[in-house]
Amino acid sequence: MNYVRIHADDAGGTHYQDVEVELMSRDFAPPAPPLFVGQVTPASGFTFVRFPAGWEGDWHPTPRRQFFIFLAGTLESETSDGERRSHHPGDVVLVEDTGGKGHRSRVVGHEDVFAAVAQLPN
Repeated sequence: MNYVRIHADDAGGTHYQDVEVELMSRDFAPPAPPLFVGQVTPASGFTFVRFPAGWEGDWHPTPRRQFFIFLAGTLESETSDGERRSHHPGDVVLVEDTGGKGHRSRVVGHEDVFAAVAQLPN
């Protein structure tokens, strides 16, 4: 399984990184058969977010480290190095650019974007 990471470098520039998650066979929900499970990441909060159609967020850092799991719609984000990526239902993005210029994002199309957000400890 893979997810996208948005992070800031030492100079405050932001970039994407593709991260691969290793999944190991484990007894996750006995007595059900084993499942393939990644390393558990502690979370400090969880919420749902709706980005209305037409929404645009200019350059901003994320207020905290958080995973976005996209459920509906398409969101496009851009890092300060000029790279743009579209995030679709089923995509997972770890946003960690808490300093520097940050990123910008916008809803693509006429459909609202829904995401589940897991906030990570500082």
